[in-house]
Amino acid sequence: MTAPTAQGAAERPSLWRNREFLALWSGQVVSTLGAQTSGTAMPLLVLATTGSPSDAGIVGAAGTLPYLVAHLPAGPLVDRWNRRRILLISEICGALALSTVPIAIWLDRVTVAHLAAVAFVQGLCFVFFGLTERAALPKIVPAALLPTATAHNEARSRAASLAGPPLGGMLFGIGRAVPFLADALSYAVACIGLLFIRSNLQNRSTAPSESLWRAAIAGLRWIWRHPLIRAAILLIACSNLVFQALVLILVVLARHHGATPGTIGTMLGIYSGGGLAGAIAAGRLHRHFTPKTVILGVNWIWAALLPLFAFTSSPLLIGAIGAACAFVGPLWNVVIISYATLLVPDELLGRVNSAAMTLSWGVMPLASLGAGFLLTGLGPVGSLCVLATLMLVTAVAATASPAVRHAPPLPLSMNDTPTAHGKESGADGLRRSSQS
Repeated sequence: MTAPTAQGAAERPSLWRNREFLALWSGQVVSTLGAQTSGTAMPLLVLATTGSPSDAGIVGAAGTLPYLVAHLPAGPLVDRWNRRRILLISEICGALALSTVPIAIWLDRVTVAHLAAVAFVQGLCFVFFGLTERAALPKIVPAALLPTATAHNEARSRAASLAGPPLGGMLFGIGRAVPFLADALSYAVACIGLLFIRSNLQNRSTAPSESLWRAAIAGLRWIWRHPLIRAAILLIACSNLVFQALVLILVVLARHHGATPGTIGTMLGIYSGGGLAGAIAAGRLHRHFTPKTVILGVNWIWAALLPLFAFTSSPLLIGAIGAACAFVGPLWNVVIISYATLLVPDELLGRVNSAAMTLSWGVMPLASLGAGFLLTGLGPVGSLCVLATLMLVTAVAATASPAVRHAPPLPLSMNDTPTAHGKESGADGLRRSSQS
C-alpha cells in the first residue's frame, strides 16, 4: 500500500458509505441501548428485592468478573476461531441468559445468585464480542478511517448510554421484567445486523502455532515492551476502578435523597449525554491533541470534578457533574485505542487487546465489590471522598511518568496512512522516544 496522493485523500470514501460498518454499527446501537436499559434496571431490581447495596455490588462484580478471568485466554481464541461466528454466538448466548430474568420475576423466584450468574454470562459474551469486534474492525474499515470509526463507535455507545438509563428507569417503573425483555429483543436486532457482514474477518493465518498460554502471554509481552502503552493501560485501570464504583455510589446517593427510579434513570442519562457530546467532539479533536496532552489533561480534569459530587443532593446536578466527567473520556479512548491499533501487528491484535483489557478492565469486579462495602461502611458521601482521593493520586502518577512526559504523537496523521512497514517504524519510534 502506498501513501495516498492529495487527490486520493480528497476522494477517500465516507465511513457511512461502508455498508458493513454501517450494519455492524447500527446493530450495536440497538444492542448497547438494550444493555444500558437492563444495566440500569439490574441494581434497582437487586435493591428492590433485598435492599442491600452489598448484594448490588456482588451482582455488579459478577458481571465484570469475566473482564479479569476471560480476557487473557479469549484473545488468542479470537485470533484463531471464526470471528463472524464468535460475534453471532456471543449475541445469542447473551440473549438466552438475560431471558431467564423476566421468567424468574414472573415466577417470584428472583435470587442474588441467579442474577449474578446472568450478569457473569453477559459479561463473558461482552468480552468475546468486544475483542472480536475490535480485531475485525481493520478488516472492515480502511486504516486511514480507523480513528474516525473508533470515534463513531464511542458515539454509538454514548448515544445508547444517553437514552438507556432513563428508558431503563421508566420501564422498570412500568414492570420489573420489562427492561430485561427489551434487552433480550435488542440482541436479536444485533444478530440481524451481523448477517450483512460478508468480508473475511480472519488473520492471514489462523492456525494455532503455539499453546494458548504462550499466545496469551505474547500480548502481555508486547505491552510491556512499549512504555507509553503500558503506562496508559495502568492509568486506565485506575480510572476504571474509580468510575465503575462511582455508578453504584451515585445510584445509592440519589436514592438516599429520595429519587425515584425514573429520576435516577434521568440522572444517569444526563451523565451519559456528556459522553455522547464528547464522542462527537472526539471525532475531530483527536487530530489536535498529542497522547501526552490527553493523558495528563483528562486525569487532572477528573481529579478536579470528582470532589464536587459530595457537595450536592440534586440528582440532576449529580448528572451534570457526571456529564462533565464523561465528556473527556471519549477523547482518551480514541487517541489511545487508535494509537495501539495502528502499532500492533495484525496477527497480535486479539492477544494484545485481550491483555490490555485484562489489565485495565480486570479491576472492575474489585470496584463493584468495593463500592458495596464502602457504601455499607462509609455511606455515599464518604465513599465519594475515597474515590476522589484515588483519582488525585492517579493524576499525580500520570504527571510523574517519564513515558507519558516523552510520549510521541499519534502515528496516523491526516495525510499519512500507515502500511505494515509503517507500523514497525511507528513501534520503533515509540520505543526510542519512551526510553529517551
